Amino acid sequence: MSQTYLGIELGSTRVKAVLTDGSHRVLAAGAHAWESRLENGIWTYSLEAVWDGLRDCVAALIADARGKGVSPEHIGCIGISAMMHGYLAFGGDGAQLVPFRTWRNTNAAHAAARLTESLGVNMPTRWSAAHLYQAVLDGEPHIRDLAFVTTLAGYTHWQLTGQKVLGIGDASGMFPIDSGNAAYDAALLEKFDALTGLDAAALFPRVLTAGEPAGTLTERGAALLDPSGTLKPGIPLCPPEGDAGTGMAATNSVSPRMGNVSAGTSAFAMVVLERPLSRVYPEIDMVTTPSGSPVAMAHANNCTSDIDAWARLFGDAAGLFGRKPDASELYAALYAAALDGEADCGGLLAYNCFAGEPTIGLREGRPLLARLPDSRFTPQNVMRTLLYSAIAVLKLGMDVLASEGVKLERLLGHGGFFKNAGAGQRFLAAALGVPVAVMETAGEGGAWGAALLAAYAARKQPGETLEAYLEHRVFSGGTGTR
Repeated sequence: MSQTYLGIELGSTRVKAVLTDGSHRVLAAGAHAWESRLENGIWTYSLEAVWDGLRDCVAALIADARGKGVSPEHIGCIGISAMMHGYLAFGGDGAQLVPFRTWRNTNAAHAAARLTESLGVNMPTRWSAAHLYQAVLDGEPHIRDLAFVTTLAGYTHWQLTGQKVLGIGDASGMFPIDSGNAAYDAALLEKFDALTGLDAAALFPRVLTAGEPAGTLTERGAALLDPSGTLKPGIPLCPPEGDAGTGMAATNSVSPRMGNVSAGTSAFAMVVLERPLSRVYPEIDMVTTPSGSPVAMAHANNCTSDIDAWARLFGDAAGLFGRKPDASELYAALYAAALDGEADCGGLLAYNCFAGEPTIGLREGRPLLARLPDSRFTPQNVMRTLLYSAIAVLKLGMDVLASEGVKLERLLGHGGFFKNAGAGQRFLAAALGVPVAVMETAGEGGAWGAALLAAYAARKQPGETLEAYLEHRVFSGGTGTR
């Protein structure tokens, strides 16, 4: 069996790919930068941009592999991951019916509120079922032609394999899951169908748990992903997962009392529960690990976008004096400056909301930096304020879990917020009152997590759980820098 595994993640700002060996070490990597667009009030990516990004990313990985003397031709398994939630709708002929509605949109607030009340579970605005019900309520004409609804990971996997399936973690961002049966909750599906007049089970992808067979790369799929012909048809794929699921895998946060925080364009904390919560909370989504265990998710639509905007401003200002720093140097300096800011941020206040933020009732993005005439308006205080703001909404959700008595031994952080060691990690630990660890893979966790799920699908022994595989064959007790 081949001992290399390919993990691909379509994130909010980058499409990333990593090739790993049998010891789960990264052999080669590739990336492609992209951004969502606000079109007619909807945050979206075009499907053309999806495939352009995937091809560019895979081409970069293949070039990197060959440059390092690694053969990219023989891959044991591929794992696809992408931003959770959102709404991709297709007709019976496979044609896209409406533009992709990403997790960032808050236009389904009315439907989400009605579903929460009717189903008795928290139904966030970004979940696929909320988008679907909102389209029904709005009388959108595409509903009569609807044949398939999926997420970005599910769509990509479908095009590569022909299989309309979804990993259970990603599926739990479409519709509530019955963890005991590893499937959509049948009783809630019945209520949803009564409200919508649809057959949701026929519209949604089939649910799979980690390690289950999920199809193989077809000739068409291979050509879509890699027109050079390096990747051959027949490579197995593991169930496609959302970025939350691959983040849990990448941080070994799949067992009770373990949690992880993914902080990039958005921020979310995933806490594996020992027992159910006492009631429904609007700040907490109930999702699952890639193997189906219940997880409490605290989500913020906004995290680093405002930091990125200010970083560009500082970089452009430096460029006026003849030397514009590169991105890595710029971010390292700015995050370090935040550590030197005053404890009260010099009297500054920031709201980092580039997009709407349901947890605080904000429908549309309105980023804001406010100060008094006597505030200490320094780069150090500005950066400290921005980093605090990036995790403020996340803290609201985590405070709810603390009030429920949810115990955490540690949180593992990954994503761009943690790339520059020290600042983001220290501020998050202080805000939540929980030790935060960051691993060397902090900046590339999702793609590496997808590669781990691919390796598990290809290499697991009979009866070996994902939890055991990660603990004993990947991490061996390592927790990173605490």
